[in-house]
Amino acid sequence: MAETEPGSPPPEGADRSLQGLSLVVNAQYVKDLSFENPRAPASLVATKEQPQIDVNVNVNARGLQPGVFEVTLSIRADAKIGGEPAFIAELEYAGVFTVAGAPEDVLRPVLLIECPRLLFPFARRVVADVTRDGGFPPLFLNPIDFVSLYRRQFALQDQPAAGQA
Repeated sequence: MAETEPGSPPPEGADRSLQGLSLVVNAQYVKDLSFENPRAPASLVATKEQPQIDVNVNVNARGLQPGVFEVTLSIRADAKIGGEPAFIAELEYAGVFTVAGAPEDVLRPVLLIECPRLLFPFARRVVADVTRDGGFPPLFLNPIDFVSLYRRQFALQDQPAAGQA
C-alpha cells in the first residue's frame, strides 16, 4: 500500500474507502520452525536426480486486542528424491500488526493479503537458510500471489457442503 502525506488526497485511481488506512508492523518473529532430514546422511549424497518439492502455504489472522492482529504465514515444504523423503521444512512466521481506519469490508483482505505480503520475504529467507543448514541447496520460494490464495480460500468456504441443498 502506498503511503501519502497526512491530509493529502489519495493517488489518482486509489480507492477512496482506503483513505486514512494505517498499517503498522509492530513485531515479526518465527513462531514455529521444524526441519527434518529423515534419511541423513544418505539423503546428502550427491545425486543427478532433481528433487520433487511440494510447497503448501496458509495464512491465518486473529485479533489480539481492538485494532491489533497477529497474522501467521505457514509454509510447509516436502522434498522427495526417487520417491524417498529428502527433507521436510515447516515454518510458522508471524507478525503483529496494528490496523486503523480500515472499513469492515477491507479489514479481512488487509490481514490476509497485505500483511502476509509484508512477511513473505522474511519467511522466504528463513526457509532458504534452514534448508541450506540442513545440508541441501537453499530452497528459494517463488513469490506468492496472496490475492489468488485469498480468493481460493474463500471460494472453498462459500461452497455448500456435499449433500446440502
